[in-house]
This record gives sequence, structure tokens and C-alpha cells, in this order.
Amino acid sequence: MGCLGFIGAIIGGALGGFPGAIAGYFLFYFLGSVIEGSNKGGNPQRINIAAQQQASRFFDALMLLSAHVIQADGKIMHSEMELVRNYLRNSGFGEEGVNLGDQLLRQHFNYYKQYGPEAWQQRVRQACYEIRATMPQEHCIQLIAYLADIARADGVVDKSELDAIYFVAANMGLNPSIVDQFFAISSGSTSLDDAYKILGVSPDATDDEVRRAYKKLVLQYHPDKVAHLGEEVKANATKKLQEINKARDLVFKQRGIK
Repeated sequence: MGCLGFIGAIIGGALGGFPGAIAGYFLFYFLGSVIEGSNKGGNPQRINIAAQQQASRFFDALMLLSAHVIQADGKIMHSEMELVRNYLRNSGFGEEGVNLGDQLLRQHFNYYKQYGPEAWQQRVRQACYEIRATMPQEHCIQLIAYLADIARADGVVDKSELDAIYFVAANMGLNPSIVDQFFAISSGSTSLDDAYKILGVSPDATDDEVRRAYKKLVLQYHPDKVAHLGEEVKANATKKLQEINKARDLVFKQRGIK
């Protein structure tokens, strides 16, 4: 895929879906660098090439983290591969972008086979650091939601897949309890145990700790935080906030909190 085609795919991707929305963010972030650099008298062509390279590196990092979860349980499932393909299709990358994604995934799978888990973890860790350095926290949280979707794609979430997502979350500077929150929210369960997981606190937490945890989640998942990423991402955030409010109601009622 040529540079212009790739950049065009990212622009189209910004119109919907997680990968496109996040990649769109990166595109505009680096295009901002192009404009700023030009205004300061820099070489526009050189700066533009740098922006394209950064966008390309992000796409590769996205596929690397996808591969990390897909192969975590030792199996590369068609349903998980197809979920990534569909995300790319729905995000406007087209079949050329899907083919590039497939190619990158297989390259990452082969890297793991050739160099082993230690080298692989270092590569994943580096990708997390790069994303963390340039992406706002609310976008990193959406990335965890995307990885959770991959783990659920085959209908069974293995502990190794959970551990893989915990690893990504920790290396992006996120509290690993965010992973539990996503899986508890998606389960649709109304149990008290899951309600505590959604809030990210233990049943032994004080009432004040429960209140603080709830307020923090509202700030993290408020739809206005991700409105600029498109209607699909905003709708997902709205749904998550509704589940968080249900969990709050259940825990508050059990504790007698007004």
C-alpha cells in the first residue's frame, strides 16, 4: 500500500470504528506536526514523510497488539482474525488495508515463532510505550476495549488472553482493573460480584472508596470524552456508562449509600 493510499485509508477510517478512529487521531496529530513544522520554516516534504512514517508505525503497532491477543492461547482462531478484518473494513481501510493488516499479523506471528516469548514481550512492551507516549488515556482505554473484543470473538476467553490484555494495559500505564471492567460490563450480568468488578473496587472497599471509584469511571467513560472519535465509539461509551450506573445502583443499594 503506497503512502498516499495508506493516508487516505486512515482519513476514511476516522469516520467509524475503533481502529479507524484511533488511527485518524494519529493522522491528525502528526499532520498538526507537519503544519507546525512548516510554520517554523521546516521542510514540508521532509516533515510530511515523517508524519506518514509515524502513521504507518501506529498501524503496525495496532496489528502487533492484535496479534498479541490472538495468539495468546496458542491458537490462531479464524473468528479472531475475522474480527480484526471486519474492524478494518468497517473503519474504511478497504480490502487493501485488510490485506495489509493480514500481512502484518502473519509477520508478527512468525516473529514470535522465530524469537520466542521473551523477545516478543519486549516488542509488545515497546509498542505500548510508543502508543502511551502519544495517545490520550481515554484512547488507550478504547484500545483495551478493542483487544477485549478480540478475546471474546471465539466465544471463550482463556486466562492467557486475559493475561495478554493485562500486560498491554499495565505497559500503557492503565490500571489492570480496567480489563476486568470491560469483561464484566460485556457479560451483561447483574451480580453483585460483577458490579464490584465494573467499579474496579473490592467488596472490602470503604463507602468513600466506592464513591471515588464511581466518579473516576464517569470521567473516564463519559461519551463527551470520545465524541470526536465518531458516533460508533461514542455509542459504545454511552453503553458502558449505562452499565457503570447499573453497577453503582446495585452496590449503593447493597451498602445503603444514598
